[in-house]
Amino acid sequence: MTLARRTLLAWLGGASWPAVALEPLLARDAPAGLDPGPYLISEKFDGVRALWDGRELRFRSGRLVVAPAWFLAQLPAEALDGELWLARRQFDALSAAVRRSEPRDAEWRRISYQVFELPRGEGLFAQRAARLQQLAGDVVQPVAQFRLDTPAALRERLRQVVAAGGEGLMLHHADAPLASGRSDWLLKLKPQRDAEARVVGHEPGKGRHAGVLGALELETPEGLRFRLGTGFSDAQRRDPPPLGSWVTYRYRELTPAGKPRFASFVRVAELP
Repeated sequence: MTLARRTLLAWLGGASWPAVALEPLLARDAPAGLDPGPYLISEKFDGVRALWDGRELRFRSGRLVVAPAWFLAQLPAEALDGELWLARRQFDALSAAVRRSEPRDAEWRRISYQVFELPRGEGLFAQRAARLQQLAGDVVQPVAQFRLDTPAALRERLRQVVAAGGEGLMLHHADAPLASGRSDWLLKLKPQRDAEARVVGHEPGKGRHAGVLGALELETPEGLRFRLGTGFSDAQRRDPPPLGSWVTYRYRELTPAGKPRFASFVRVAELP
């Protein structure tokens, strides 16, 4: 049983949810030349994943999201999966707002809950996505889904989204049942790939980085270790992610040994 599943089982408190809904569905990278015909496609939001069980809102790690009462009051009695979102290229501001121990109304008034799944819903994904449209409100905003016919059309839509400041596209198979964990039912398409790894070491900097972080030593879920030395702000080099934390990194491709090529730090991540 994964850490995410154990955590979610704990906070569900023994509720009789179907086991398949206890762990969020996670995307794999879309293969080159994918036929988009069978998929419902949406923009990939640069937000913070959050799960609503009808009573409480929690991060993917299982930690409680301390949101204002008026925000939670606008969420329905049924379970939702989605992302707290502020705007394109506003992840740092969003992350700071939703992780405060005391929520600030002015910040939360700008935040929406972009929902893309009903963890207790029935039918195939296309049917569940249609049901989500009926839950739209000021806070709950069902993610817009659309279809494309050809790989060329998919590439062009990706170009448009990235040019406008978006991260990429998500492709959810229209005939997908409820599923959990990393699955081919859900694919992500981005100009560069990203992944998560655990911090297992800090390497001191040299030259202009003397006295601060030079690189992180990371370990992937598969046990592969590599160094990550780019993408950090000066503040992050002075106060790097602690040992045991998880970070998201972006890379272009994998080497024959399976290590990421041209990897760059993106952010501290929730537990995978």
